[in-house]
Amino acid sequence: MVLYFTSNVVQPQATIYMGKDKFENEDLIKHGWPEDVWFHVDKLSSAHVYLRLEPGTTWDNIPKALLDDLAQLCKANSIEGNKKDNLTIIYTPWANLLKRGDMATGQVSFKNPQMVRRVLVVQRENAVVNRLNKTKREEHPDLYQQRQERDRDEKRSKKNELAKKQSEQKAAATKKKNSEQEYTDIFKVGSKPSKPVTEDIFGDGAEDGSDDEMGGRLADDLSDFI
Repeated sequence: MVLYFTSNVVQPQATIYMGKDKFENEDLIKHGWPEDVWFHVDKLSSAHVYLRLEPGTTWDNIPKALLDDLAQLCKANSIEGNKKDNLTIIYTPWANLLKRGDMATGQVSFKNPQMVRRVLVVQRENAVVNRLNKTKREEHPDLYQQRQERDRDEKRSKKNELAKKQSEQKAAATKKKNSEQEYTDIFKVGSKPSKPVTEDIFGDGAEDGSDDEMGGRLADDLSDFI
């Protein structure tokens, strides 16, 4: 069984969940999502609390109000930690969790200790814990199946995104090719030599007669004066 909570200190509202006991924590460790961030009381036994990040967000920019909710929930679900003040909560991406075969049930370590961050809880804030507990619901999800569906959706989304990108690149290449062809056609038309034009400055065209004919007429005209 998995316990789910909803935090309304951010929009859209955040999904928080945790296992009811150490055995369920094993399944959560095994079938976590890359979008999950793991929270735990430092050096004390506590529930494994997870935040499922919204698309476009990272564990680097979790709002302080949401961190406070998660820290308070961790503290409230630690038998020893709930009685103490100035408690440290550690958190890291799910992908940074390290589980070895020789570890006890529910126990984890870290692949990279430098990727573990800390938040201080000065004291329990009942108003925060009560608000979160009012949203609590119990479910029995198939964690393996949920992870498989999540991975299929991601694969399908990446495939569609790649197809869209390739289509846009093809369209851009076609547009560029057409533009280059249009430029070439314009250049050809603009550089075509025009046909030379010979002007008859005397106003006579070749069709009006040859120079011999003109000479003959002139001779006839002169004969009238002889």
